[in-house]
Amino acid sequence: MEEQAIVIALVGVLGIGAQWVAWRTGWPAIVLMLSAGFIAGPLLGLLDPHHAFGDLLEPAISIGVAIILFEGGLSLDFRELRKTGSAVWRLVVFGVPIAWLLGSLACYYVAGLVWPVAILFAGILVVTGPTVVLPMLRQSSVAQRPSAILKWEAIVNDPFGAMCAVLAYEYFRASASGATLLDVVPMLVFATAAAAALGYAAAWLIAWSFPRGLVPEFLKAPVLLVVVISLFVGTNFIQQETGLVAVTMMGIALANMKVDSLRDIHPFKQNIAVILVSGIFILLAASLDFDTLRELEWQFALFLLAILFLVRPATVLLSLAFSSIPWNERIFLAWIAPRGIVAVAISGLFALRLSDLGYGDGTILISLSFAVCVTTIVAHGFTVLPVARWLNVTGSTTPGILLVGATPWSISLARELTQMDVPVTIADTSWWRLSRARQQGLATYHGEILAEATEHSLDLSQFQVLVAATENEAYNALVCNEFAPEIGRDSVYQLGEAGNPDDPRSLPPSIRGRALFQSGVDMNEMHRRQVAGWEFRKTRLSDQFDFDAARAALPTEADFLLLIRKDGKLRFFTHASRPSPSAGDTVISYSPPEKPDLERVQARREKKSRGQSKVEAKPA
Repeated sequence: MEEQAIVIALVGVLGIGAQWVAWRTGWPAIVLMLSAGFIAGPLLGLLDPHHAFGDLLEPAISIGVAIILFEGGLSLDFRELRKTGSAVWRLVVFGVPIAWLLGSLACYYVAGLVWPVAILFAGILVVTGPTVVLPMLRQSSVAQRPSAILKWEAIVNDPFGAMCAVLAYEYFRASASGATLLDVVPMLVFATAAAAALGYAAAWLIAWSFPRGLVPEFLKAPVLLVVVISLFVGTNFIQQETGLVAVTMMGIALANMKVDSLRDIHPFKQNIAVILVSGIFILLAASLDFDTLRELEWQFALFLLAILFLVRPATVLLSLAFSSIPWNERIFLAWIAPRGIVAVAISGLFALRLSDLGYGDGTILISLSFAVCVTTIVAHGFTVLPVARWLNVTGSTTPGILLVGATPWSISLARELTQMDVPVTIADTSWWRLSRARQQGLATYHGEILAEATEHSLDLSQFQVLVAATENEAYNALVCNEFAPEIGRDSVYQLGEAGNPDDPRSLPPSIRGRALFQSGVDMNEMHRRQVAGWEFRKTRLSDQFDFDAARAALPTEADFLLLIRKDGKLRFFTHASRPSPSAGDTVISYSPPEKPDLERVQARREKKSRGQSKVEAKPA
């Protein structure tokens, strides 16, 4: 019991620690997690998941994958398909059979597997795991359309890959008794359809019961989690691996049924998915042993190259032929196809079954699937950003600011930041208020920022900071509270001093954004300063002219607002904290107009007067 507790704690520390290191360094999180698990497992012997959990390891990982697929399905809104054109259904309808065919040829002719094992393993390789793709997209800056295509393909194709493997296995098992393909396919199609119907029914039950108050608020997240696990386990009794179809269908159906309660559950399910992805990849890498690696032969290296440079590119380019997707995006999609835990888990399951059927190559699937997983994760994880930049399919390379509220102050700030090449977008519900910003060439968004449709019409991944600057402090707090889970609690700001907990008229700090400026001025004071002629000033710091010198050069009443670091990161001065400026950074202050030096003004007037007198005295 103590050993299992230590293993669970160590898996959590390594998984979340790798995620944190990836956030700090920008390295691919999946690669770091695999490395941490491999070092703790085969290299140092600190982790032995099979010894610690025994027979519980495989079902625990399977349930974790099911929850990840369900969480991914919840992010698939059909309105995204308008932006992806026909790419998603092409990659499903055409891409799955093409990838299965080409993969089978590569497995047989390059890897040297016998035909039954080659066909089954190629069906598994159809998947591009969401356990890998979703963290990769979350960490990288890929344009909205190719990002949506990769996300949809990863989640939708995952159960299809499992079904391809099931179809191949059932056929080879039945063929031993003289059955044909026609005897196997109808049964599998019926089982898949039944699983999808059960998934939709479960989604409908949740969508019907939650808004009617049949489930209390504190039980909604646990009930949802239990329904997903029960659905996955129950549908697997119909046909093995159909549980993946059921939970994916449930997630997609719920995402498009517009259940308001799911917005409150979103942070919980996202946190669960992060924990599960971290734990699964640590366990996956720690479960590997050197005996398995020794089974890999030299031709398998050629097989990996064929998967990377032949099978995937041909699948995407043939599937998207004559589509409206630009060529640069097609090439990008043709390169990015990492495999994840689903491919390894299903390979391990069918490796034993193929061995029971008498196919000796079945045992090699475990090591070969892990090799494909590691190779694709490393290759695509480290190259996704360089390739995206090379093909010009990145989002905003410099994450910017979203200003909510087209006030004179916010427009002035946007103009100042735009001149410094910081991307800024001003959002407002009034077309008239946005007209002044449009006249100055600033990027604008016309619409209610809190509307559900906004996440599909405005790419929020391009913003690292949100500033709510409308004239309604309560609305500003609502905006900050809504976007804090996505952008970050420390990256949402608003005007106005943080509320006093003892004052019943003030908003509590827990539901509002960070207060801008060290003085915590509100919109009324900002309006007074705007009328008085206050203006933004930027100062670039150096070793000779540091922050203290910049402070001394400004009027006493001036407030520092923002620090722009050399790498483009933005840090605001708030009522509670002050960033630490260094040489090369640029600070932006909000200052009153400088009072004129009366003696200097008088000297200029006298000089001008003497010049005019000389002109008048000059003879004609």
